[in-house]
Amino acid sequence: MNRYPRNMTGYGATPPQVRWPGDARVAVSLVLNYEEGGENSILHGDAASEAFLSDIAGAAQWPGERHWNMESIYEYGARAGFWRLHRIFTERDLPVTIYGVATALARSPEQVAAMKDAGWEIASHGLKWVEHRAMPEEEERRQIAEAIRLHAEVVGEPPRGWYTGRCSANTVRLTSEQGFDWISDTYDDDLPYWLDNGQLVIPYTLEANDMRFATAPGYITGEQFFQYLKDSFDTLTAEGGRMFSIGLHCRLIGRPGKAAGLIRFLDYAQHRGAWFATRGQIAAHWAANHPPIRRERPSQMDRDSFVAKFGGIFEHSPWIAERAWEMELGPAHDSAVGIHSALCRAFRSASADERLAVLNAHPDLAGKLAQAKRLTADSSAEQASVGLDALTDEERETFQRLNADYVARHGFPFIIAVRDNTKMTILHAFTTRIANDRDTEFAAACKQVERIAELRLKDLLP
Repeated sequence: MNRYPRNMTGYGATPPQVRWPGDARVAVSLVLNYEEGGENSILHGDAASEAFLSDIAGAAQWPGERHWNMESIYEYGARAGFWRLHRIFTERDLPVTIYGVATALARSPEQVAAMKDAGWEIASHGLKWVEHRAMPEEEERRQIAEAIRLHAEVVGEPPRGWYTGRCSANTVRLTSEQGFDWISDTYDDDLPYWLDNGQLVIPYTLEANDMRFATAPGYITGEQFFQYLKDSFDTLTAEGGRMFSIGLHCRLIGRPGKAAGLIRFLDYAQHRGAWFATRGQIAAHWAANHPPIRRERPSQMDRDSFVAKFGGIFEHSPWIAERAWEMELGPAHDSAVGIHSALCRAFRSASADERLAVLNAHPDLAGKLAQAKRLTADSSAEQASVGLDALTDEERETFQRLNADYVARHGFPFIIAVRDNTKMTILHAFTTRIANDRDTEFAAACKQVERIAELRLKDLLP
């Protein structure tokens, strides 16, 4: 099977109607990444020093050496930044989700105690704050297991949520096997969603994130950070029923000039109908109000099942479904619009003779097959929907004369999506289109065949 794994559709044009607690217009998730003490360091058995997300411009790893300045910046996050943020959040009684690197938590018992005393959610941020990009799958699996074990040992209970951050292509799959309430290694939506295996994903953010103080293009002042958070919050509030993740780091936003922007935003948003919640609270609300819906996905069907379900969409032409199944299908094709696209591509790429055969597979309107009740179920229902099964003798004679004249002129039956029409508009189209040249009418008939297919698919799929 030629299948494309990425999901480019999501909720599409019709996201779920979300009612957050208290009729809040937006759910705000404050995430504090606790990484200090879990970063790359030869003290931690790594080959080089850390070079990621600090105020050192153009930082690079130092192989085999300690980078004293880098270590000092990370230490600021634990020694000063964390406690400044702790005061900011607890004074406002705001819930926080901690992304805690297990080895960093183990080296910060006072901070962990403060997190627990504040009632914050402590999720896992992996075993170490290192790149997983080229990590072998079995090693990543081992580190996930060790992170869970160490987290439970340090915090007193295993994590219920997970975010690796510097992840691999395997991370989401591997963490979705662990039974977490939620995982967050995606950035692809403004709402939670379910994977096929029943795992809830709560997408995270790299833009409403103080990491932009340490990357280019980025923020320079706390005011810029405030303005971006405010603009995002206002847009999501106007849309309603959205989620707003805000990513924070002790060593970055914990600096006083940067923290001022965060304080301004919190004071702004707290008085404007936001539901501040941990990711665990968001997960619980989503599971209770938007549980996963299991349904058959066309892109995952085997050939026989696919053709059995869609082989009749184009009248008596299962070969179109067979060719569509051979295409690069994926999650984008698990809807009426998606399958219609694949079937139409197969139809449009067929030879002129093959497309003519599809046209000739369609019955005449109110013709002999209809009178003999030998139409397909779809055709029968479609013709009945506009009363073509209950014509007067005069009307039936008119249709039969037009059918004969049309076929004699063009060499295929008159085809129209009857569900888009009435009996009168069908007769008008009949008399108008019969005068077209053959090429024009062949193209018009093909478009109508595609429209009929679209309507049939919308009866089958969302």
